[in-house]
Amino acid sequence: MRFARFLKSVVDEMKVVTWPTAKENRRDTSTVLGTSIIMAIFLGAVDWIVQWALTFLA
Repeated sequence: MRFARFLKSVVDEMKVVTWPTAKENRRDTSTVLGTSIIMAIFLGAVDWIVQWALTFLA
């Protein structure tokens, strides 16, 4: 009984969901990939600098 009510509420809620368009999906995916690449480069540079500093100090 409770499960049936739950499923009905899920179906009702899914009817009002606004799904992104293909253009929005491409834009958002590009943003995530670009940000990930920039962060990977930044963290790689920081790691390299820390390694260099520790080698220099040792």
